[in-house]
Amino acid sequence: MSTFELLADLPLEVEGYRLEGLRANVSSGFERLTTVVHLYGGGAEGVGEDVVYQADDHVAFQQAGPVLELAGRYSLGEFCSLIDSLDLFPAPAQWEVSRLYRRWTFHSAALDLALRQAGKALHEALHREPQPLTFVVSLRLGEPPTLDPIERRLARYPTLRFKLDATSSWTPELIAGLVGTGTVDSIDFKSLYRGTVVDQPPDPVLYRRVVDAFPNAWIEDPDVVTPETAAVLAAHHDRITWDAPIHSIADIEALPFAPRMVNIKPSRIGGLPKLCATYDYCAEHGIDAYGGGQFELGPGRGQAQYLASLFHPQTPNDLAPAGFNRDDPADGLPASPLPPAPDATGFRWLA
Repeated sequence: MSTFELLADLPLEVEGYRLEGLRANVSSGFERLTTVVHLYGGGAEGVGEDVVYQADDHVAFQQAGPVLELAGRYSLGEFCSLIDSLDLFPAPAQWEVSRLYRRWTFHSAALDLALRQAGKALHEALHREPQPLTFVVSLRLGEPPTLDPIERRLARYPTLRFKLDATSSWTPELIAGLVGTGTVDSIDFKSLYRGTVVDQPPDPVLYRRVVDAFPNAWIEDPDVVTPETAAVLAAHHDRITWDAPIHSIADIEALPFAPRMVNIKPSRIGGLPKLCATYDYCAEHGIDAYGGGQFELGPGRGQAQYLASLFHPQTPNDLAPAGFNRDDPADGLPASPLPPAPDATGFRWLA
């Protein structure tokens, strides 16, 4: 039986939904807005978090309010199909990928609600046991880049591991300092982003410095098309992972070479049936996975952690507790690995 078949027939009663806006300043230097969807019915409530990145899309969503006609009795599979058939944006989405993010918001809220109405937790429905969750902290090092963001965190949390966004402004001295910390598990070249604040054009000098300095680190989203950077990476395909292009199984199959590991972000896959199928595909083809965050401010981070604890708990999951996304993380945050923390029912992680 496929993973989604274990969930698809869960009964679901929906009476309506409400929206809750969240905002915070995060470590990549911007104010993050998200929207929590509270789906309710049958005396229970399910939650999902919309991680669309454009603030205007959240404002329009929240101002429009709960305008979708969702009341009724469904199976979970039927409700997911209904959501897929609807335009969830009261104004046109600024990015097409945002439609996947919002679709996942309603699917995850429905999963939470259906499980709560059934009196089950997700891991019980899937016949899996949550495992301790390994995580890394994802950071940019500022402009000009310094070791300060790393050193401040290590002063409070000396066992932290990191996933870092490499930029052309990284100097040999900075790289040597990073190597000296012994804490870097993954380097993200972000070569597939266009028109964002994190764009990083292909830079063979940077690639060579990073590949040589961090021989055991994973290399995420490099440019393997430009001849100069492709040449640097030719002997390192076994440690290249992919994040930004992965929205579906078809995207995995379209990669330039078979991957050892990919980043599966539930919100970017954009729907519960597709997400379950992607987990099944990777398992069948011997492809490891790790989870990625989207600067969630509410229940979405815990839900991604819950899934990672079930499907890929020991990989370098970019799913640090949300407190690490703050410019100055507070004391008292948990260390990796996170102990399993599923709620007694539903699709929620209590850490």
